[in-house]
Amino acid sequence: MAFLTVAEVASVMRVSKMTVYRLVHSGQLPAIRVGRSFRVPEQALHQYLYGSYMGSIESTDRP
Repeated sequence: MAFLTVAEVASVMRVSKMTVYRLVHSGQLPAIRVGRSFRVPEQALHQYLYGSYMGSIESTDRP
């Protein structure tokens, strides 16, 4: 299992590190704490992005 740092997640998502921290603290993006930093499982990031993408498609399909 591969883990990404908050900076790596922010780079992939093209958002700030603060946005990633908000997602982690709100529970929307699963992460584990390693010392004083967080690591996000790569699979969890893909699931989050897929869920966000599918949610936006479903919302536009409604009449």
